[in-house]
Amino acid sequence: MPLLMGGCPIAKGRKLADAGRVPYRDRHRMTKPTPKPIDPIDVRALALGVIAADRFPQLATLDRDQPRVRPVSPVKTDGFTVYVANLRQYHKTTEIAANPKVELCYMDAGHNQVRLTGIAEIVTERPLLEEIWEANPLMRQFLGSIDNPQLIIYRIWPTHVRYMQEWALEYHAVALS
Repeated sequence: MPLLMGGCPIAKGRKLADAGRVPYRDRHRMTKPTPKPIDPIDVRALALGVIAADRFPQLATLDRDQPRVRPVSPVKTDGFTVYVANLRQYHKTTEIAANPKVELCYMDAGHNQVRLTGIAEIVTERPLLEEIWEANPLMRQFLGSIDNPQLIIYRIWPTHVRYMQEWALEYHAVALS
């Protein structure tokens, strides 16, 4: 095998211009990262941390037989119970009315994620609506009145919550209480 200046060998069948290049098949090989072990007692706190860090989780609904996903901005979070504002005219209103089973996916800057599966229902309790209304100036400015007929607040009751650390490729079930 001939050698180039600097002692770099040229493999048989390769051109001088290819010398020193990494073959394509080897360029994209990465070693699998090893995630830090997670103490099961920490999973709940880790999951709540991801939820707190992600301002725009993805909400999945079902439009007949077609999944639909869109970013949402929760207006209140209480542990794993999440409240999402919506306008009656939005398509997700009919999707949730037809099938209230939804999923929220949260991701933090470290790519850790939480998947919250739940049931969406419309909030009707006036004191809770007023609390959410008072805490959200943008909603107040946009809608003008808590009695705006377009306003819907969904409460997503969690049925199953899972946490996954980046690169771990396995979910940890999260205790809901």
